[in-house]
Amino acid sequence: MKTLFKTALLVLALTSISCNSSNKKTKKENRLAVNTPIEKDTKKQFIKIALLLDTSNSMDGLIDQAKAQLWEIVNELSYAKCEHEDPELKIALYEYGNDRLESSDGYIRQVLDFSGDLDEISEKLFSLTTNGGSEHCGEVIQTSLNQLKWGNNKDDLKLIFIAGNEPFTQGKINYKDATTNAIEKDVIVNTIFCGNYNNGINGKWLDGAKLTGGDYLNIDQNREIIHISTPYDDIIIQLNSKLNKTYVSYGSQGYSKMRLQSAQDDNAMELEEVVAVKRAVSKSSKMYKNKSWDLVDAEKEADFRYSKLDKKTLPKELQNKSTEELKVYVKQKSVERVKIQKEIQELNKKRTAYITEKRKASSSEETLDSAMIKAIKKQAKKKNYTWK
Repeated sequence: MKTLFKTALLVLALTSISCNSSNKKTKKENRLAVNTPIEKDTKKQFIKIALLLDTSNSMDGLIDQAKAQLWEIVNELSYAKCEHEDPELKIALYEYGNDRLESSDGYIRQVLDFSGDLDEISEKLFSLTTNGGSEHCGEVIQTSLNQLKWGNNKDDLKLIFIAGNEPFTQGKINYKDATTNAIEKDVIVNTIFCGNYNNGINGKWLDGAKLTGGDYLNIDQNREIIHISTPYDDIIIQLNSKLNKTYVSYGSQGYSKMRLQSAQDDNAMELEEVVAVKRAVSKSSKMYKNKSWDLVDAEKEADFRYSKLDKKTLPKELQNKSTEELKVYVKQKSVERVKIQKEIQELNKKRTAYITEKRKASSSEETLDSAMIKAIKKQAKKKNYTWK
């Protein structure tokens, strides 16, 4: 009996120690443990943006702005921090209001699930074409809420940006019901009306945003985008070519992803040289990661093992190298990349200062990127996000 009693006391003592240790956890750790049961890495914060674009006949200008200004938005988000952590960017893309889409789906299509692959996001934007149709705002919001994995982490910044030019009230799903569901998922709905400010208010675009604490914005989708060239642009473009040579493809998708990278460089350049510059700046930022196909990025991952690498998927000149030789080669490319990225970032600081000075005398009319950045920064502050 004495032995049993002593054992019981020992168990109680150990339980007390465990509880006391547990109570010493920070509030942040407890909050993450409660709110992120389905996230593998509870310490990781995400900025999740679902971009819902009207691709009916009159929206060619909107699509062009999205193509041209994606990189400006990415560059701005690359400076964001959440409690000293670097959040990871995920973007999803939907199109709606296009007659080519299935009427049974409400003329709505998921173009891209949440993705951090910036080349893929660019590719999908360039694939969009316009055609007449019915724009069902409530239904596309609800569809994105249902289909996307928004997660339960309260530190994540979860945003919908819906852009269009028809009344917000069209379709079988009431926008008020859709925004109520957004609130339940901690998702903020921001509305961008392409047209006159008051027309958007009359069409309930303001109301659609207010219900979730989002912003109502209006832009002229047909406004010509004024890009400001700087003395630093040519150098940045040259550095981008050098940056591309630091990528080491591997795996089943390595070769095709490397070609996609090059294709999106070309797409940006075809729009305008300044767009290519902005893309190069994005590629030099923390937001541009390609661990699924680039050996330099992959090697930095904790679970990466050279022993699991299929050397047959490497570029031909590397396939016969030993593991040690390959490590040395990858290390060399990594050092080169860091140096080039730093050069681009330093030049971009000068470029940004030059543009700021030039813009003082220019029009302050909103475009897609400026409207989105303004809303993102405002809403991010409420979740303790800061900008460097």
